Amino acid sequence: MHNEQNGSDVKRLSAIKALLTPDETRDKVLERFVHLASQVLGISGSFISIIDDHNQYIKASRNFDLKQSTRDESLCRHVLDGEGHLVVVDTLLDERFVTHPFVEGDPHIRFYAGVSLQNLDGAMLGTLCVTDTQPHPFSDEKLATLRSLAMLVTSFLDAWNNAGFADVITHLPNRPRLIRDIQQLTITEPHSRFRLILIDCLDIIRAYELSRAVGIAPMEKLLRQMAQEAAQRLNLPDNETLYTFAPGRFAIIQPYSGRYTAHAIPDLFRGMKADLAENITLDLDVFAGETEFVPGQMDANETVRQAVSALHEAIDEEISAMSFDESYDTRRNDDFMIMNDLAQALKKDEELYLAWQPKVCLRTGKTVGLEALIRWNHPERGELFPSEFIPLAGKTNLISDLTNWVIDHTVAQLAQWNREYNLIPVSINVSERDFSRPDFADRLVAKLAAVQLPNAILGIECLENELITRSNVGIDGLTALKSHGFVISLDDFGVGYSNISYLQDIPLDVIKIDRSLISRMCEDEASKIIVRCIIQMLKELNYTVLAEGVESESTLALLKTYGCDQIQGYFFSKPLPASDIEHWLLPKLPA
Repeated sequence: MHNEQNGSDVKRLSAIKALLTPDETRDKVLERFVHLASQVLGISGSFISIIDDHNQYIKASRNFDLKQSTRDESLCRHVLDGEGHLVVVDTLLDERFVTHPFVEGDPHIRFYAGVSLQNLDGAMLGTLCVTDTQPHPFSDEKLATLRSLAMLVTSFLDAWNNAGFADVITHLPNRPRLIRDIQQLTITEPHSRFRLILIDCLDIIRAYELSRAVGIAPMEKLLRQMAQEAAQRLNLPDNETLYTFAPGRFAIIQPYSGRYTAHAIPDLFRGMKADLAENITLDLDVFAGETEFVPGQMDANETVRQAVSALHEAIDEEISAMSFDESYDTRRNDDFMIMNDLAQALKKDEELYLAWQPKVCLRTGKTVGLEALIRWNHPERGELFPSEFIPLAGKTNLISDLTNWVIDHTVAQLAQWNREYNLIPVSINVSERDFSRPDFADRLVAKLAAVQLPNAILGIECLENELITRSNVGIDGLTALKSHGFVISLDDFGVGYSNISYLQDIPLDVIKIDRSLISRMCEDEASKIIVRCIIQMLKELNYTVLAEGVESESTLALLKTYGCDQIQGYFFSKPLPASDIEHWLLPKLPA
């Protein structure tokens, strides 16, 4: 019973806290209600008060200048502490109020009638009152009218609360309500320890892809089903709340010594499924993240941010549950700063530059191509290599901006060299997101045509990853590039998602064997056998084979023996600035 009472008090104070937050639209409606009360009842003054455990706040008023008082000073407390209504025809004739400071002084109350505002949860939020500086008779009929107006006010406030603080699909309290309730804990339990747990049940991107086939209604039904299943599995007591944080994502607040932790959630939700449509059932992979907080010591929004950080770290690392870790969070913030700096570097066209690494033919020993590699001379962090920023950019639209930057600067450099030298092919790295765009190949053709360069001078390198092997759109993009005469290379072959069967589906010219295999050849017999077999197979399939990361003469000798076509690596040359590349190029003969 004590827990139920505490739960009711928390809900009441939470609702009051929401009403005390600024909301111009809501407060304009409340102003109309107090004007209506004065007009209907023929009393010049009226107001709506909100009352917590300590104070009274006037939210809307007409001909009533008081804005705030203590709870004990207010006449309205007698409404809430009594029978839910109070009528005082003349305060000077009522011994409770004859010496009251609001009777003897401003606002000089001589007449008062008030009724309680009680919401759907049964919580007493405050009062609707009419008042005057002169006594008034007040019939039972007028009191009934005042009660009816109060019911309209509370109906409006309940609707406002539900519209702003309830999820429209699951009908559970939503994220704004969660934040509001955490803020409320700063009042009710400022020094207690809690944990905020976020639960991710659904890969929402995958679910919405499926919903494209079955429609939005089944998707909404699935989300409601998940909410019901989550509530059943958690089986929270009445004084605890399950929130819908986002589609397929839920939240709970627990005392620090409470029943659940994030690490208990995946087992509790094990085997959870959801029906998207008939014969389409999703197996749900559940992740959880949590943060510990003391309400009086941490802002509500920061508390939520930390829990989100922990959850996303769990998802990214494919760990079922994680607690907030400052070091992970610092890294995430650092990643964000790098991306912000990269956006500025691209916008200003400063700090970024290209380095060029030669590709050498093992049969002739001649340079047969170059790879353009992006570099970043960060003003504070110093020289950054692609591995430090390209994977981060790949998670955002910045990867397309980077691709465009590399293309534009490569084409400009080729055009400059073309005036003095015989060009050799140059390859650039392009993300699947970019070459999958329907207009990518045509735009690339136009850029080269604008400087009178042939398409064959530019090669496209794509990473061997799951996107290539599963994306028809990506393969279509490579096919379009191939049809325009661009040379297509597959980078980093031999690690990650290597799958020989897909080679026949992708229009490739060159296969680049990953440096991790090449670098181990001289010390590891297994790597030597793997590289030899890969080269033999690729040559039989008529691919040009290039070995990356060649750094020793012994590795070079083995690759020659195995029939490798080209090499790239520090043994021959590290990536060089454009000025150092020019002696690799043959000058054009005078016309």
